Amino acid sequence: MIHIPNVVKEKARAVRLVVFDVDGVLTDGTLTYSASGEEVKHFNVKDGVGIKLLQTYGIHTAIISAKSSAPLERRAKDLGVEHFFPGTKDKWPCLTDLLGQLSVLPEEVCYVGDDVIDLKVMKRIGLPVAPADAFWMVRDHAALVCESAGGKGVAREVADIILGSRMSLEEAYIKAMLPEFEDVK
Repeated sequence: MIHIPNVVKEKARAVRLVVFDVDGVLTDGTLTYSASGEEVKHFNVKDGVGIKLLQTYGIHTAIISAKSSAPLERRAKDLGVEHFFPGTKDKWPCLTDLLGQLSVLPEEVCYVGDDVIDLKVMKRIGLPVAPADAFWMVRDHAALVCESAGGKGVAREVADIILGSRMSLEEAYIKAMLPEFEDVK
């Protein structure tokens, strides 16, 4: 794992809500269409474990995506993401509403984004994070750039950073070893 500066650890300790973009964060950003025109998305199981771990420790999770698709809806449902906002072009008003519902402050938010559409949010929250292969401007505005590229374990890395700021990862992963956790997809 990459070296995490103390200021990032402090911000990670304060996080109560983690928000993920999808294409370029939870996927590698590739758009694939079947012969019938159906969209196909590839998600990483490691990211699913990371999202479920955050939820297990009482950290809210959300997905705000500019695109909407059946595969994305299915993935959000499989992971039990309680706050799912597909087809959201302007993400800041959506997030502002969610913050009010959850009584969460902007500085208690980790937002993971990869492209310019995410900058409006990333400039206003406590812990902006970018995948390793995010657009350069987004990496420049991130408090932390992951080692992982989009779709290759970014959510897991973010979960490790947040949980690792509060406890040892060995302790955090005890819950992932329980039989009931095996339903994670």
